Amino acid sequence: MVHEFEEYYRTGDTPWDIGRPDFNLIQIVTTISIKPCRALEIGCGTGDNAIWLAQQKFDVLAFDTSEVAIEKAKEKASKAGDQCSFRVADILNSDFQETPCGFAFDRGCFHTMRSSKDRHRFAAHVHGLLADDALWLSLIGNADEKRLGPGPPQRSAKDIVNAVEPCFEILSLASGHFESNLPDPPRAWVCLMKKR
Repeated sequence: MVHEFEEYYRTGDTPWDIGRPDFNLIQIVTTISIKPCRALEIGCGTGDNAIWLAQQKFDVLAFDTSEVAIEKAKEKASKAGDQCSFRVADILNSDFQETPCGFAFDRGCFHTMRSSKDRHRFAAHVHGLLADDALWLSLIGNADEKRLGPGPPQRSAKDIVNAVEPCFEILSLASGHFESNLPDPPRAWVCLMKKR
């Protein structure tokens, strides 16, 4: 999976890389007034969401498995004049010294975990990186969408609950869609959780 994403970024085959922050992140952070804190973006891609969080005064640690994506993210942040800490890392296999964080965000990273065991491990790793009562917002491909063409991996509500419930209290799990440059954006689960 790691090498697969590096190849996508190298070839530019990245339909999820839309060049702006996802409206779901903006809506959740502003609507429930998440206060600026140490924030973690998992699978940050080329950095648009991390940069937006930094502009809201969050202290952002953002990482991705793709070196190409991280280089692009650093360039974007430099041009925008925003301070983010970007690094190449893997949520399941890297050591993070800069934690605990008060907020975590992933847009389409959790759903790349193919097995229930890996999804549970992912949730457990996020749990370990967060402070008490911290929040995690995850945007996940929605298995209720009947799709004819390509799109993000799809997970059921049951897949999500089974993976995260031991470590997180689900505050909301709503059907929505990803921010997209496509005329028919892929459906998503918008899942907001609190660390147990």
